[in-house]
Amino acid sequence: MFSHLGKTRTPKHNLGIASLLSFVAGLVNVVGFFAVQKLTTNVTGHFAFFVDEVFKLKFENALHVALFVIFFLFGSFFANFMVEVYSRIRENQIYVLPICTEAFILTIIAFQGNDFIKESPDLIAYCLLFAMGMQNSLVTRISKSVVRTTHLTGLFTDLGIEISQLFFYKDEIHKFKLIRSIKLRLTIIFMFFSGGITGGILFSFFGIKSLILGSVILLSGLFYDFVKIRLLLHKRYR
Repeated sequence: MFSHLGKTRTPKHNLGIASLLSFVAGLVNVVGFFAVQKLTTNVTGHFAFFVDEVFKLKFENALHVALFVIFFLFGSFFANFMVEVYSRIRENQIYVLPICTEAFILTIIAFQGNDFIKESPDLIAYCLLFAMGMQNSLVTRISKSVVRTTHLTGLFTDLGIEISQLFFYKDEIHKFKLIRSIKLRLTIIFMFFSGGITGGILFSFFGIKSLILGSVILLSGLFYDFVKIRLLLHKRYR
């Protein structure tokens, strides 16, 4: 799921990583918003808020909103920087450090979030946007830009384009590729919404501690890949 790169990566691998990470993004999106009333998985809306604060001459508020965008950008930069560094050491494990870092951030926010909400709610938004920037960068890199998981605007755009193309492509090869791509995008959308609904239900019981589920899912994905690789190596050298 994570470890296959280049020619060894298949649509099935992309489907697996899309399902797992889009669920986590949906969870973070809802839990983060319920906790601090901020968008925590994408930056599109923050640009509108930034311009609004500037026109109101509330420059301190505008700076805070700008930092939301910057932290998402820095998360994306940081993840890819780690990938580039680690690819020179062990390429098939470039995903381990970014995923562990994201899981660590979600865990810290889950257990310390109530204190942060009282003292500095924006800090929660900064951390979650950083984590989502990391996730989006990593999955984009691994899937060669096929999968993105933290926001839905581009997904619905691509989905609309591909559905319309079904009416024009007649040959089976093109239709097969289109249908496969549509299934992938529908899976991401469905899992994002599922993660959001799950996050909303859990938040009503556990509050911001609901983010721990995201950490568990991420680490479970790593563990699954680790076990799968070990089993394949065991069969190969028997």
